[in-house]
Amino acid sequence: MTGSEVPPSFRLAYAPGVTPTKWVRIWNERLPDIPLTLVAVSTDEAFDVLRGRGADAGFVRLPVDRDDLSAIPLYTETTVVVVPKDHIVAAVDEVTSEDLADEIVLHPLDDTLDWERPPGQPAFERPATTADAVELVAAGIGLLVVPQSLARLHHRKDLTYRPVTDAPESRVALSWPQDATTDLVEDFIGIVRGRTVNSSRGRAQAPAAPAAPTKAKRPETGGGARHKPAAGKSSGKSSGKSTTGRNPRGGGSGGAKGGAKGGAKRGKPRGRS
Repeated sequence: MTGSEVPPSFRLAYAPGVTPTKWVRIWNERLPDIPLTLVAVSTDEAFDVLRGRGADAGFVRLPVDRDDLSAIPLYTETTVVVVPKDHIVAAVDEVTSEDLADEIVLHPLDDTLDWERPPGQPAFERPATTADAVELVAAGIGLLVVPQSLARLHHRKDLTYRPVTDAPESRVALSWPQDATTDLVEDFIGIVRGRTVNSSRGRAQAPAAPAAPTKAKRPETGGGARHKPAAGKSSGKSSGKSTTGRNPRGGGSGGAKGGAKGGAKRGKPRGRS
């Protein structure tokens, strides 16, 4: 490698609430020589980071502008309302938007849900971030409706959450620039889609060469198995020679019969006496 060449690496952006641990682990197992760097981004800046080549790919929240970005939807999250533990909502298993009609529901500027109209009563001012809104909920100023992963991300002992059955849902996707679908991006797509190491779709995961020596060795193993009967015959011949040595008058089988007859003759005199 010349001094001008840069070792390959892969940069993966991820929006708040997304946990890429599983996919990173698989990457490290399959491509241990290519380091993967995680890039934490806010929901709003994730797409600019991808367009600016600040990351090779990223876990983002839909919708994605398909004019210049590709995206593979991965999963849909449950939407929940975050409330103080002593709030009346904490006493039920789930709620609807109508159940929150009389509550002050905070609507942060980085909200990821596509509301036609947010539920509840609006606060005097919109919090700048979801983290700020969680602090206000803890202070008893209002409630917050978010994807479940964000509720977990900002978990506090004095707060809990319940599903909102009729709220919009947030979808998480893997996205990357359309004009930068590199081999490493394809490798990561294969991991996210669950392709196996031997999948023909995976560039780095499907090397055919290692399988060839294994197949080449099998005839040798089979040949060894075919030599076993020969070894048995050789063993038989050895047994025959050994028997002949014990009884020079006959062959291997004859000697065996002779030995049997001899045993009978020795028994008869004992019978007559």
